Amino acid sequence: MLKTAVIGLGDISYIHILAIQANPNVELSAVCDIDETLKDSVPGVKFYNDYQIMIEKEAVDCVHICLPHDLHYPVTKYCMEQRIHVFQEKPLGLNTEEGLALVKLEEENKNIRLCVCLQNRFNESFEKLQRIIASGEYGKVLGVKGLVSWNRPSSYYEVKPWRGKMACAGGGVMINQALHTLDLMQLVGGEMTSIKGEVAQLLDYDIEVEDTATAHITFENGAQGLFFATIANAENDSVELQVLLEKGKFTIKDSILFSVNEEGKVKRLEEDAKMPGSKFYYGASHAKLIDIFYESILSDTQDYIHAREAVQSIKMIEAIRKSSETKQAIFMEG
Repeated sequence: MLKTAVIGLGDISYIHILAIQANPNVELSAVCDIDETLKDSVPGVKFYNDYQIMIEKEAVDCVHICLPHDLHYPVTKYCMEQRIHVFQEKPLGLNTEEGLALVKLEEENKNIRLCVCLQNRFNESFEKLQRIIASGEYGKVLGVKGLVSWNRPSSYYEVKPWRGKMACAGGGVMINQALHTLDLMQLVGGEMTSIKGEVAQLLDYDIEVEDTATAHITFENGAQGLFFATIANAENDSVELQVLLEKGKFTIKDSILFSVNEEGKVKRLEEDAKMPGSKFYYGASHAKLIDIFYESILSDTQDYIHAREAVQSIKMIEAIRKSSETKQAIFMEG
């Protein structure tokens, strides 16, 4: 039985807690948050307001990090240095520098696992899409399109001010709402040659981070990518991921994978499992990835999402922002 703890009891933490409690191989030993009003939020589980004291007293095998973005790197680093496995909510870090530092830490501590929560890779629709592309039946990838049109009111930032500060969040819509889409785009598109993008603030919010971003991506295989994300929409519309192949077009929308053949015939191929409740857009794949993470520890495998994989989307965000500042395409390094 693995002993685990959750550090940070924000909005996403309950998804982790439910998955931990449903796994028969894991015991939730403790939770931690600086907000003392949350001490009774997980009944029957010890509460701490200092993660270092918690780790010292509880002797846990693993931790889940569900903290503001600026704390991901220092807390992950501390835990790994204590020889504790880490399941870390996205993003990997505030920027590429932090991301690469965690990649190096991962390489230096090969027996300590750092799994980054890019759970949309395990959505049934995307897994099916990957199998189709890998089969070669429809030819090579010609284009990739990712669209995120969501809504976030000003209160979203007022309730948790860190979300609107660059030093704490590392960005806005790209790193908070659209990082999963960027991650999936680079997975299906492959190595990238260049990115040219723009970031903007369309809404009259008192924040430092972008609320809208768009980019054109050139992939090494010749494919073209279009990315657009905003929180200025009137509602949370479905995320859309579309892949154009030589002999067909495949679109994930409303959590369903559709195909369109050369004759224009639409076919429904796969649908994602969904979470109940108002935050259905989190998807149901958190638990899948969390179970994979724990199985990798118990079975001593490397089958989980490593820091070296998660850093790619951080590089994309940084390139889009730099391109917007310089008004030039940014050439990507491997």
